[in-house]
Amino acid sequence: MSSASDTDRLLAEQLLRLTRRLHRIQKRHMEPLGITPAQSRLLRLVSHYEDDRAPRMADLAARLEVVPRAVTTLVDGLEAAGCVRRAPDPANRRVIRIELTDTGRATLRRLRNARTDAAEEILAPLTADQREVLGGLLNALSDAPAERC
Repeated sequence: MSSASDTDRLLAEQLLRLTRRLHRIQKRHMEPLGITPAQSRLLRLVSHYEDDRAPRMADLAARLEVVPRAVTTLVDGLEAAGCVRRAPDPANRRVIRIELTDTGRATLRRLRNARTDAAEEILAPLTADQREVLGGLLNALSDAPAERC
C-alpha cells in the first residue's frame, strides 16, 4: 500500500507533466500568430490596465515577477509587431507607459481563440462530467492560500 507522500509525489509529477503538455500545446497554437507565451502574458497584462492608466515597465515587471530588462525585451518585440507602443505619461514626461494598440487588441482576440483551441485539445479525452469535476478541483487548488517560505 502506498503512503500519502508516495501519492503526493505521483500527483506532483502528473501535474508537472500536464503543465509541460499544456505549454507545448498552447505554444503550438500560438506559433502561427508569431507571439511567444511570455509576450502573450504581457499583452494580457497590459490589457487589464485598459480602464486605468497604461502601466509603466516597472509595473509590468513587478506583476510578472521578472527583472525590468526582461520586460524591455518583451515590449521591444511586441512594439516591433505593432501590438504595443511606448507613450510618455502626460503628467510626467520622464515616465514611459506601455499602451495596447488596435493591432494588439486584435492579436489578443486571436490569442484567446488559440488558447481555447489548446484547452479543447487537452480536455478532449474528458467527458462533460469529468470536466466539471476537474474544474472544481482546479478551483480548490487555485483558491487555496499560498504558503510563504
